[in-house]
This record gives sequence, structure tokens and C-alpha cells, in this order.
Amino acid sequence: MSASIEPDLDKLGDGIRQLRGNPELPPEASIIVPVNAQADLAIVLRLVADLTCYFGPHSFEIILVVNNYPPNSPPAEIKTYGDAGLGVVSAPNLRRPGEAVGFTARMPGLRAASSENAIIFDADCRVPNATALLTWYVEQFNNGAKLAYTHVDHYDLLDEWSVHARVQLHHWSRWVKRAIFRIPTNRGSNYAVNRSLTLQLYDKGMLADEMNVGPNIKATGGRIAYSGSPELVVLTSGRKIGKGWATLTKYLMYRLKYNLRELPVRPNAAQHTKRR
Repeated sequence: MSASIEPDLDKLGDGIRQLRGNPELPPEASIIVPVNAQADLAIVLRLVADLTCYFGPHSFEIILVVNNYPPNSPPAEIKTYGDAGLGVVSAPNLRRPGEAVGFTARMPGLRAASSENAIIFDADCRVPNATALLTWYVEQFNNGAKLAYTHVDHYDLLDEWSVHARVQLHHWSRWVKRAIFRIPTNRGSNYAVNRSLTLQLYDKGMLADEMNVGPNIKATGGRIAYSGSPELVVLTSGRKIGKGWATLTKYLMYRLKYNLRELPVRPNAAQHTKRR
């Protein structure tokens, strides 16, 4: 699936309402998407369009967490997206010391969610088979999962050997962590969590990045589910993956060090990230 022209919000309204189902009943899951107001306000509609292709038995609300904008100049989309049936939480600045801002931006969405079942995507994600994926997530929650995730691939990759090598090394390293070391490898662009447990861990200072989520939930004894089924794949943009072997080497060294800092389960997680 490649990037395309952003869908017309007016045409998405019926799909958003159909996805939500009866508004007098709580949704079976809440879909939470951070939206960087400087880059994501338009492209997030592609993801919304993918999600409204869902034709299964369950109901979902979509909550957009719009952030990163001047306090005295909120984007007009906050209102227009809300009028279209999307849940919208807005905050000019959600940065906190030591935390990955994309992760921090999920917390207001979790707090606003109407369901204990929270499904998390990034604004630039694409979901080729929303019916299969969202149904699978609800099934995992019904089976007692506290964390569930599926395979993530890319679109819009540069056709360069170094870029393809980086992607393959990324998939291989995640397999090693998951299959050999039994470390959950959920990533920000596609996973689902129990709302209350995740907020509890975050408020205790145990979480500062997506990488903390899996090990911490596992440490609580929470059930974790994973599927590599092709029909459940989610695509994330590869537009920021730089080319060049020197770039690849620098990236690999950075990721190795970051993994060693982030994977241990310990309090005050934000103090160990070395993020500004």
C-alpha cells in the first residue's frame, strides 16, 4: 500500500459513525492516534479511511491526540475532526524530560478512552486489512491479553541497498528479542494494551518509551499475544529512513545502546533514556 491523496473528511463521516456503532453503548475498543499538528493533520485521514473499511461485529471509537502547536493558534482541524465524529484531545505541548514525545502523546488518549481495550497506531500508518486486524485485537482482549501486537512493515521506502539492509536487520533483531530472549517487541505504530494497567505503569514512572511497555507488562504477569500473520500486518512510513552505509552503522550502534538502556524493568524510566 502506498501513500495517496488524503481522503475527504466529509466522505469519511458515515464510515466513522458506522465504526463507532451505537453511541449510547461503550465501544468495545478505543483506537488512539497521536497527531503532530506540524506534520500529521492531513495524513492521519488516510489511516482513518483504512479503519473505516472495517466490516466486523465490533465497535470502535477513534481518538486523535492533536499536539505540537502554538498555544494561541490551535489548528482548525481540532473542531472539524470532532464534528466528523472523531474523538479529539488537544494539547499544545506534551513533551516531558526523558520521554519519547510520541509515546507521551498517547497518554491523554488513554485517559480519555471509553474502553479498557486500547489499540494504538501512529498517524502515518496504513492498515491493509482493518477487519482482520481489529477483530483479532478484540479477540485477544476477550482471551485475557494485556498486550497484543502484530507484524509491522513499511511503505515509501527508498530503493537503496542500505535502506533494505536496515529494514531486514530491524526485522531480524526483533525476531531474536521476541523468539529467543522472550522480550515483547511491540512498537509504537501498532499494538494494543489494557488501558488501566498501562496508565498505572506510566504514572509509577515505569514507562518512558514504547520499548518499556512489553517488558513491564510481562513483569506484571500480564498475558501477551503476537501474530506475524500477513493479513494482520500494519505498514508504517519509511520516508525517514536515511540511505548510506555510514548512516546504517551509526543507527545500529545507537539502537543497540538504546535497547540496553530501555529494556530493563525499573522505576524512573525517563532518567535512563538520555533523551533531552
